[in-house]
This record gives sequence, C-alpha cells and structure tokens, in this order.
Amino acid sequence: MISESVGYLKDSEDAAKTVVIGGILSLFAFLIVPLFAVAGYLVRVLDRTASGDDEAPVFDDWGELIVEGAKASAIAFVYALVPMAVLIAFAVGGGLLGSIGGDVLGAIAGIGVFVGMLLWLGLSLAAAYAAPAALANFAEKRTLAAGFEVETMRRVLVDKTYATGWLMAFVVIVVGGFVSSLLNVIPVLGFIASAFVGSTSP
Repeated sequence: MISESVGYLKDSEDAAKTVVIGGILSLFAFLIVPLFAVAGYLVRVLDRTASGDDEAPVFDDWGELIVEGAKASAIAFVYALVPMAVLIAFAVGGGLLGSIGGDVLGAIAGIGVFVGMLLWLGLSLAAAYAAPAALANFAEKRTLAAGFEVETMRRVLVDKTYATGWLMAFVVIVVGGFVSSLLNVIPVLGFIASAFVGSTSP
C-alpha cells in the first residue's frame, strides 16, 4: 500500500496542477486550514492505494477535504503527543534538579535529559511507524476511533509488506527532504519539491 504511493502523482494526468496546489497549501500551512487540506489529500491517497485505485485524487470537495484532514491531523497529533510528553517531563525534571545546584545533582540532571532525548527519539520513530497504519485505517473507515484500533494496528504493524513499504517511503522522505532543502534557495521549486515528497510519505 505504502510503496504503491511512491511515484503516485507521476502517473496522474493532473500531476502538475496537483503538485502546484499542494506546494501552495504547504507554503501557507502555518494558517492550519491549508495544512488540514493537505492532510485530507493524503487520506484520499491512502484510501485509493489501499483499494488498488491507480488514479491519483485531485484537490476538490474542499469542505470534506478539510474536515477529513482535521480528523487525520488529530490522530497524528495524538501519536506525536506521547514522545513529546516524555521529552518535556525529562527536560522539566532535569531543569528542576539543575536549579537545586550541586555537582552530583547537575550530573544526574544532565544524564536524565540525555536519557529523555533517547526515549523521545525511540518513541518518535515508533509513532512515525504506527501513524501511517492508523491513518490508513482511518482513511478506510473514516472514524476517529479507527486510528486507535489496537487489534487492527497490531496485525498491520507486524506485516512484512508494511514494514518494507514504510522503510522505502522513509528513505524517500529523507532523501527528498535533503533535495528540498537545497532547492529552497529557489522558493517556488522548494515548495513544489516539498509537496511532492509529502505525497509519497508513509
């Protein structure tokens, strides 16, 4: 399912239009609503690839697109919340110990923050691995609860095909992100590259 999304837009008749719209929306993602629109488009991509539909969706039915994107964003936020909460807890705890003073407490605080960063990294990767499966399940059922169905998630996450597809998409994102950062010296090309990479995310 995920690997089929790689190059998805390249086979679309409206590829140029879709990438440009996605790039413009990404540019104004800080306004939140455009971000929801991009997330809604991702939901449509996941839904179509899961059903074997080779035709890439377009940006239309904006009301539905934004609502579905808002729901998908809420699911992704919950998955990102756990690692962030762990990082904040360790940072606050380390700060409190450090404020008390003393070499021993200062060393403990430093170690605690370091451990917290390692936990955050591990949990972030776990969340990044689970979130696409959650979003795919949401795309199929269109309910918020679908993003947290433990049994369904368990079956998908241990599937070799999913793991392989996720890894491939992760590599594409890393490489594409690097290329996009280089292209950002020419803003328009950077936005288009970012939109294309986003369309191939896991």
